[in-house]
Amino acid sequence: MLISALSGNEIFCLALKGLSPGEITVGNSVRSLGVGGSIGSSLQSLAGGEVGSITSMISEGRHAAIARMEQEAQRHGAAGIVGVTTELKTLASYTEFLAQGTSVLAGQEHARNPFFSAAVSGTELYCHLDSGYTPHKFVMGNVAYALGLGRGLTGGLRTLSRGEVKEYSDLYNGIRHMALQRLEYEAMQAGANAVVDVRTDLRPFSPGILELIMTGTASTNPKLGVQHGTIVTSELTGEELWSLAKMGYGPMRLLMATSVYSLGLAAGIGTIFQSLSRGELPEVTELVYRARENCLELIRREAQQIGAERVIGNRLTIRELSPGLIEVIAIGTAVRRLQDVTPATDVLIPQALAASKQSLELRGDFAGVITPFQGGTRTARGGLMMLRLMIVVIAMIMAISGAVCSATSTSSRHARSPATTYPPP
Repeated sequence: MLISALSGNEIFCLALKGLSPGEITVGNSVRSLGVGGSIGSSLQSLAGGEVGSITSMISEGRHAAIARMEQEAQRHGAAGIVGVTTELKTLASYTEFLAQGTSVLAGQEHARNPFFSAAVSGTELYCHLDSGYTPHKFVMGNVAYALGLGRGLTGGLRTLSRGEVKEYSDLYNGIRHMALQRLEYEAMQAGANAVVDVRTDLRPFSPGILELIMTGTASTNPKLGVQHGTIVTSELTGEELWSLAKMGYGPMRLLMATSVYSLGLAAGIGTIFQSLSRGELPEVTELVYRARENCLELIRREAQQIGAERVIGNRLTIRELSPGLIEVIAIGTAVRRLQDVTPATDVLIPQALAASKQSLELRGDFAGVITPFQGGTRTARGGLMMLRLMIVVIAMIMAISGAVCSATSTSSRHARSPATTYPPP
């Protein structure tokens, strides 16, 4: 009895490329930091930036789970694995790393091809193969990081004034590009010249520590025309890459930018009072607009530096780090015109068309990253919300008191004035 996670469309598309579905394959690894590692990671999190011991432990655990998944598929005679995912779960005081995918079997024409593992689905793999991308290996790049006590206090003081908080923007930009570089390095080690279908996932690991992980499929496409040692990265879907190739374009690099802006204490208090009445909040409107414009400008500069013709698939995501503090994230793919990149087929089959998915996932409550003390996230958020509530209550009390005083004064004046005399009828 065959148990496969592939859909009917995936099975149909893979059959056109000489592949058939196999069994679901899994691999796992349960790990612990140990007492020494826990103490060391706590000290590193106070310093801020990357927490190296956590990054290494997560990377080793994920790679061990992926290796066991690949070994299981190879024992069953599979030619490769599609739809690879990697997860992290907490079991008691330990961490389990789980890798899962669906094996695929090859016909005679693919029997001698090297074993591969891919993050893409069956339909997207069809588009990649048709566009000239040969998959090699599921690759990843991750960074575990913390804000740190010093950067948290400095940035916390900066949030009292209105505008960009460079301490946070620089940290987040550096972390994302570090993860991308590690993803590119793994692809280079696999002998690839591209990483397609890149996914960015931000996950809370422990109080005050987050993990940013980027995953994708290391592939080779000789038509990209890149120099040895250069890795093309893209978060575009398989059908988007096929459509680009049909128009004579190819991807260059995944571009990312982050801007963290603060509303400021004075503007924040003013906005609270303005929110009591109906209408636009100009301070908040301008703040969000400036944050988006700054992100797009950073994307534009990086695209110009690498000689891209345009940036496509750009997505803007906004989230609240804490009350009055927002982060805007921009992600897109730089592309350029290439020679002889036409796909193998003239028309993309309907079964290969799938709904596009988000490349950036944000899970859980990430406000702890901007709170310098572990475990103080909810307390800090609750305290600020309480401050807002107190300001509103005080304003209402003052308004009511003013109205009562006015009414009392009017009543007193009436009591002291002589009674009104009406003329006799």
